[in-house]
Amino acid sequence: MERILFYIIAAIMIVFALATVTSRKVLRAVMYLLFVLIGVSGIYFLIDYSFLGAIQIVVYGGGVIVLFIFSVLLIHHVELELEVTPLKKKIIAGLLSAAGLGITLWAIITYPFKAVNTSQPIEVSEIGNKLLSYGDGGFILPFEVISVLLLAVMIGAIVIAKGKKLGKGVSRKEAGAQNEN
Repeated sequence: MERILFYIIAAIMIVFALATVTSRKVLRAVMYLLFVLIGVSGIYFLIDYSFLGAIQIVVYGGGVIVLFIFSVLLIHHVELELEVTPLKKKIIAGLLSAAGLGITLWAIITYPFKAVNTSQPIEVSEIGNKLLSYGDGGFILPFEVISVLLLAVMIGAIVIAKGKKLGKGVSRKEAGAQNEN
């Protein structure tokens, strides 16, 4: 039963991930991304990582998506359409994605994973200590990388919401006059 549920959640995530990157409407893409992130939390709940599932919903499903929605709604109109990406850029992005997938799969396959003793439950305080420790087994670096990710998300949301660049025929003075109106 768990396997069937996993495949259903994975299929839903794939469909919404494809909808996210192919949608030309920014607000719809953000909503599709929300479903992908909720699907990730569903996978966490499926493997009994309730704490990580809740964090996934709160931090990413809540924080990142709300940041995107508010930046789009505050800076630009709701029905903003993204421009069509040229085929050359799509091919380059596809090749880079395939290379990234290959490197990730190679790293996972060649890493010597060790068995973990799961006979005793893990306390939330232990998770917090591991997140903020910088010694062996500490996760302060990934914790800081997540903060950089959130900063990149904020910058990306602002760049998308600002709209198109200045045209070649429009001077900065004329663009400033148009923005004031």
